[in-house]
Amino acid sequence: MKLSKDLTEFMDRLGHQFKRPELIIRALTHASISTKTRPDNQRLEFLGDRVLGLTMAEALFAADMDATEGQLAPRFNALVRKEACAEIAREIDLGAVLKLGRSEMMTGGRRKEALLADAMEAVIAAVYLDAGFEVASALVLALWGERVFSVDADSRDAKTALQEWAQARHLAPPKYVTVARDGPDHAPVFTIEAQLDNGETAQARAKAKRQAEQAAARALLDRMEARP
Repeated sequence: MKLSKDLTEFMDRLGHQFKRPELIIRALTHASISTKTRPDNQRLEFLGDRVLGLTMAEALFAADMDATEGQLAPRFNALVRKEACAEIAREIDLGAVLKLGRSEMMTGGRRKEALLADAMEAVIAAVYLDAGFEVASALVLALWGERVFSVDADSRDAKTALQEWAQARHLAPPKYVTVARDGPDHAPVFTIEAQLDNGETAQARAKAKRQAEQAAARALLDRMEARP
């Protein structure tokens, strides 16, 4: 199978040359353009999530033999969550080779965090099916790099951490309000405000609403915990 120059260059960036190139083509095919003869990447996404999870669990387990389950779990979550997968996808410019329907392309699908994260997991599965777990695991560790060993020991999801902080003080769960949505439809920027029952707030901006919520939650939590 002859591959396009863009796809060949992507495999170079990824660090894996496929013996079965149909796997990487499927991994990069979004549901918006799939057909009966051109399946999308959703099944691969499911598998890739598990390959990524086992790889990170093994790496964290080996990296800190004294860590408790309670310490390992938040580090694991920080490494496998959608934001982390999307960040890796951006670093290897995965968006440039995503196969999308017209509607997704018109609304900035190549930059959407959810699409990038899902495709990254699908690509991991494609490598696993092409070359086995050891190769796929080594590729994941190479892509994630120092993140695996430098991940914050307290890498709790910021929204979860803020909610736990509020509950411990008998406050209602935090609220997240969209203060502004700027930019064109295909590349919006969201300003989100995290609000606590005690009147404290913090705002953050990001290209994805979920990212902005996390950043606002982190900013508010950091402020609350810094107070005596």
